[in-house]
Amino acid sequence: MNRFSSRLLALAGLLTLEVVLGAVVFVAAFAVFFYLVRVVFVHHSVALDNWAAGVMDSLRLAHPGLTGPVRFVTFFAAMPFLLPASIAVPVLLRRLGRPREAWEMVFVMAGSVLLNQLLKLYFNRPRPTNALLHTFGLSFPSGHAMLGFTFYGGLAWLLARRFGRPGWVVPLLLWAGLIGLTRVYLHAHYATDVLAGFAGGAAWLLAFRAGLKLFWKEEVAVMGAESADPDART
Repeated sequence: MNRFSSRLLALAGLLTLEVVLGAVVFVAAFAVFFYLVRVVFVHHSVALDNWAAGVMDSLRLAHPGLTGPVRFVTFFAAMPFLLPASIAVPVLLRRLGRPREAWEMVFVMAGSVLLNQLLKLYFNRPRPTNALLHTFGLSFPSGHAMLGFTFYGGLAWLLARRFGRPGWVVPLLLWAGLIGLTRVYLHAHYATDVLAGFAGGAAWLLAFRAGLKLFWKEEVAVMGAESADPDART
């Protein structure tokens, strides 16, 4: 009985404000994703997509010189960038004596890539036909938005929680958001693809971080409780 109580107390200690807020944001991201699924695949509404495309077209006509910088920005969530970056960052973390964080980045990115591809295959939405650059694959959810949010959001989390640099959180998340906007500007994705990518990336990142945090802390807490409990050693 004492051992069971110790485990309950250890698990209850994990319900910090950070975990609760993470759970709330996860539920919100999950809800947004499935709301967009209903909008696109149940109601077949294109109102948001048409409005966003119109805004971007007006912006491009008013400032034609933006297209070059937009192509440059969108590259930073393309696989030719994310693949080497997802290797370089863990290597750097290992050199800094952070092997656990290195493996976290490897697994969170690998999981995001796999999840994104499974979702694309499941929803099977073709890309816009008027893209300003040649693109491959399916459209929903946007890989640039989902993988970019996972990568830069993961970096933001590491910098804030592990390296004491919370000032990087907002710039990195804004950068991920800007990359998502470039996909609509270039007609590489519909706006609903990008929003679903952000929601999917946020949900996956929070689920991964929460699961990892709970698993890691639970093991430490339970082991500590058992070592302090004489009955646990008999």
